[in-house]
Amino acid sequence: MHVFIAGANGQIGQHLLREMANSDHEARALIRHPEQGPELLQLGATETVLGDLEQDCSEAMKGCNAVIFTAGSGPHTGPDKTTDVDQDGAIRLIDTAMANGIKRFIIVSSMRAEEPEKGPEKLRHYLQAKHNADEHLKNSGLNYTIVRPGQLINDEGTGKVSVSARQENFGKISRQDVARVLLAALDADTTVNRVFDVVSGDTPVAEALAKL
Repeated sequence: MHVFIAGANGQIGQHLLREMANSDHEARALIRHPEQGPELLQLGATETVLGDLEQDCSEAMKGCNAVIFTAGSGPHTGPDKTTDVDQDGAIRLIDTAMANGIKRFIIVSSMRAEEPEKGPEKLRHYLQAKHNADEHLKNSGLNYTIVRPGQLINDEGTGKVSVSARQENFGKISRQDVARVLLAALDADTTVNRVFDVVSGDTPVAEALAKL
C-alpha cells in the first residue's frame, strides 16, 4: 500500500517511518521544508513531498491509496494553531482523500475526544478539535480507523498494548507503540470503521487489534 503520512516529521511520525521501512508498505512523507527530506528518507520514507496541511494537498497526495494522519500542532502553540492543524488540517485532508479516490484513512486522536466537555479545562479546546475531526472522518464514507492513545511518553515501546472501545483509566503509551498500532491497523480488517482507545498493556499489537 502506498501511504501518505501527514505529520511524518513529528515524534510518532518518525517512529512510523522506521516501522514502515520493514513492512510491505511504502511511505510518502509530507514535509513543509525541503531540508527535512533527507532525514526522513533515511528513517524509512520511500519518498517525500512538499506541502502544508493548512493549504491544498491534492497534488502531494496523488497516487496514494491510504492516509495516516499523525500531525499535531504541538504543546507549545496556542488554540488557533490547534484549530488550524488538529481540526481544520485534518478535515481538509479527509476531504482531499475523498476527492482523490483514497478509501483508507487512519487518524491519531486522543482518549476522551468523544466527550471533550468532560476533559480537563486546559485540554478542552484540544479535545474539541480532535472530536470535530473524528466526527468528520466518521461521516465521510471513508474506511476509517480512529486511534485514541492515552498519555504519550517517549519510553521505548514494548510492542504490547491494551485496546478497547473505551479505557476507563487514562493510561500511558509510548509513541513508538502508537506507531506500531498505526502500521498494524493498515492490515487489520478489524480496525476498519472502528474507534478505539489504546494504552500500554500485555497483549502484542497485532493480537490486540485482531480482538477488536
